[in-house]
Amino acid sequence: MVDDMVSYFVSFFETPSAWGVGLAIAFGAVWLASYRPPLFKKPWLWAVIVSSAFLTLAAICFIQIPLQTWAGQALSHFWSQEVLTRWILLAAIPSILLTGLVQEGSKLVPVVVYWQRSGKNIDPKLGLVIGAVAGAGFGIFEAQWALNDIFASGVTWEAVQSGGFMALIYGGFWERFFAVAAHIAFSALAGYGLAKGWGWRFYLIASVLHALLNYSIVLLQAGLLSVVHAEIYIAVIAVLVTASALWLRWRKRAATAEAATSSM
Repeated sequence: MVDDMVSYFVSFFETPSAWGVGLAIAFGAVWLASYRPPLFKKPWLWAVIVSSAFLTLAAICFIQIPLQTWAGQALSHFWSQEVLTRWILLAAIPSILLTGLVQEGSKLVPVVVYWQRSGKNIDPKLGLVIGAVAGAGFGIFEAQWALNDIFASGVTWEAVQSGGFMALIYGGFWERFFAVAAHIAFSALAGYGLAKGWGWRFYLIASVLHALLNYSIVLLQAGLLSVVHAEIYIAVIAVLVTASALWLRWRKRAATAEAATSSM
């Protein structure tokens, strides 16, 4: 298991490509721009991006992987592999939930640090934006790892361009584009909840939504979704959660403007 943990960690730094890194940054920039984070007015937000990326990778390697391994061993102790395969829709739930709990918790660490240093009193809009930035950090980092692996397998950008829409879906580009959006939105919701005083509730909401997104893998393995359907499933969840986070982001601004107008 230790070898698997180390191997997964190292894999994030192997087979780098300019296309993979560039596309990952572009994906993150597209989605993060809608939150309008003050990255240049508050330079410390760049530290949030970097720390979120490495903290989440470390949590996946050294917390999530062992927990998922032990969960799988516990299930195998009581049921045979045949039974687990037949009931995969239920048997996979503990492992899938762990992905959400671990990753959303680790992405939230930089937000919690800032919240504590600010006397546990920050504006909910700022908490949401910091959460979005933290989500972008790991979202981009994970995207470059996946995209670098795609390009390392022999896929070229010219082939993607000539293949059209279906090449984007089957090549994994569509999934990565919306996965970055989901990472940002999940963490934005968690950051908003923390600032509102509902930290653990919104953390659980973000974790369950994250697990729901990852459940597409189980549905695909069970044969209930095709690759195209799974990609659409991911896109729909990512867009809906992003819309919810952005509604909270801009609703707060509208409410503030309205209050200022009323006072005048």
